[in-house]
Amino acid sequence: MKQDKHIIDQMGCECLLSRTRILNRVLTGIYDDELRPFRLKATQLNLLVVVARIGPIRRIDIGKRLHLDPSTLTRNLRVMLTNGWIEEVADGEDGRGLPLQATVQGHDLVNQVGPAWRKAQDRVQKLVGKDGATLLRKLAANMIELPSG
Repeated sequence: MKQDKHIIDQMGCECLLSRTRILNRVLTGIYDDELRPFRLKATQLNLLVVVARIGPIRRIDIGKRLHLDPSTLTRNLRVMLTNGWIEEVADGEDGRGLPLQATVQGHDLVNQVGPAWRKAQDRVQKLVGKDGATLLRKLAANMIELPSG
């Protein structure tokens, strides 16, 4: 029983995964609050920016780059396709997994939400501090596969 308490205390106080998940929920909430007037979630904006930056891009490549499971990716992309923010592009291949690109409406949306995104970004940077923001960028850079530029 004493050993159980030790591991329970250790997991409860030191678990990097649980701390990261809490951080994720708090930060996502901040961005979602600022993006709500645009009927856009932070997860969708993240995908839209990826598609706008490097599209046309296949769904599978988005999932790999952002470490997203297929069901989450499909659910968010469906909303974005329905809203006309992204579109499929014919590529002359077999028609399966057509690449996606941002539409004019999608690019316009990114420009419209820019000030709200900056406000969320400022709130988060204030919350985590300059060193925390730098650390988050470094950690993420080791895990995401996005071209720089």
